[in-house]
Amino acid sequence: MRRGQRGYGQRELRDGAAPPAAIWLSLGTAVLFEVATVTAPQVAAVRAASPWQDDPYDAVVSLTQFTVPVLALAIAVRMLVWRGPGGPDRAQQTGRAAGAMTVLIGLTAAFEWAAVLVGAHATSRGTWTSVLIGGLTVVSGLTVVVTALLVRGRGPWGASARWQHDWLGDAIAVCDRIPVLRNRVGPRAVAWVRRRAMTVFVGLSALAAVGIAGSLAIGERWTNPLLIAWALAIETTAFLAFCVLSNAVAGFVARPPRTRSRRVAEASMVAGCVAIQVAMAFRDALWSALGAGAVTSVPVLVTGTLGAGLLTSVVTAGLLTALPQHPNPPPVGGTSTSWTSKS
Repeated sequence: MRRGQRGYGQRELRDGAAPPAAIWLSLGTAVLFEVATVTAPQVAAVRAASPWQDDPYDAVVSLTQFTVPVLALAIAVRMLVWRGPGGPDRAQQTGRAAGAMTVLIGLTAAFEWAAVLVGAHATSRGTWTSVLIGGLTVVSGLTVVVTALLVRGRGPWGASARWQHDWLGDAIAVCDRIPVLRNRVGPRAVAWVRRRAMTVFVGLSALAAVGIAGSLAIGERWTNPLLIAWALAIETTAFLAFCVLSNAVAGFVARPPRTRSRRVAEASMVAGCVAIQVAMAFRDALWSALGAGAVTSVPVLVTGTLGAGLLTSVVTAGLLTALPQHPNPPPVGGTSTSWTSKS
């Protein structure tokens, strides 16, 4: 180990950061999770024996099977420049990203275990069910181990306020090694993304939603335009909430300071997006609790799910606006005015 690397390691331990071994183990867990999650719905015999093939369990699985590999890919790419400048920030941010990925895996495992324990699809269980539960057991055990390692190496509270680097600075270093991208990804492009982070999040979410909703419409032979538009809205809001929340946790993109009204609007929007997902996943239970019976028409489905999101956004905005304003609000999601020059 070189002298500079030794100094970085000591500072990393002093500042608090997840060890590389924990991050690599989280990536291995993500790979096993993804193999099990993607295989089940693609093979008819396996899906028929799956206890978690229906909502609300399937709603969580459907989301995490796309978001977990996104985080895993970002983490794996960043490990390529692990010893670059800004090591302590990188270690803390990557550890947080691994933590967010592990939380998604653990949440999915919890819903899958719930399906097993309540006896969902008990009459159709067989050999493949045992295989799926065996894989779930392995993933659950690894998730517990990874969680313990990440918690043990977590950074101090408020560490994000001192970050001077984000993931985009490392993106330049990675792209500089690729001839095709060397002259296309530079400081100017990174600065543009930082200034328009929310626009980028919305664009990426809509793009992913078009692909997923389109494949669903084709695969299920949907012909109702309202149903297709609803699916597009559901997927877009899910990925938008994921982008904003994961960025707040791991600091992927450093964002310039925002006004209080802008922060309230963004927080209300995210709350509404989350509410839409909850209403969609638990729609039958919610409708029954309200005495409306089962969801039998597309207009009712659209009104109920999107209406829940709109109501949650309005209520959240009202509550946040009523709170006293903090004189110096702490930066969220890696906000810093000095990062542009750091790239």
